[in-house]
Amino acid sequence: MLYLVISGAGTARRAPGIAAQLAALAQPLLVLQTPNAARVVSPRELALVAGVRVVESYFDEAILPRPPDGVVLVAPCSFNTLNKLAGGIADSLALSVVAEAIGRGTPVIVAVSVNDPLWAHPVARESVTRLRSWGVTVLDPAPDARGYLTMTDDAELLAAVRAALA
Repeated sequence: MLYLVISGAGTARRAPGIAAQLAALAQPLLVLQTPNAARVVSPRELALVAGVRVVESYFDEAILPRPPDGVVLVAPCSFNTLNKLAGGIADSLALSVVAEAIGRGTPVIVAVSVNDPLWAHPVARESVTRLRSWGVTVLDPAPDARGYLTMTDDAELLAAVRAALA
């Protein structure tokens, strides 16, 4: 089982392409979005990706009676979502699934997507340190072609997921 959790960072525009690559690795691929993510990429666009099942309700049969164990990739992980995860805040379905995975000790990968000032913020560093101490794999943001920080490239995301699935 593989989960893709999408938060509201601008790099969520990459989610359909990432989902297509993940669906080739493991099925089913369950996709969940934070409320802000839907402002960047529509659930319909994600649902059109072959092998993807978009979960939008706590009552979806795919996650009842509780979400099945599996690898969880949070990509992109915005500043807000990063700090909520580290604070144990599960105020949406997407964050609840991640929190349960952390609590079960199943593999969780967080691909941070923030700009330079947010990455330099002391709370971001504290959150990353806390998540790593819980066994979460955190992929730091990386510079893009123009030198601005953004979510790491798809190859690194897929390599982390492959390692977690192995």
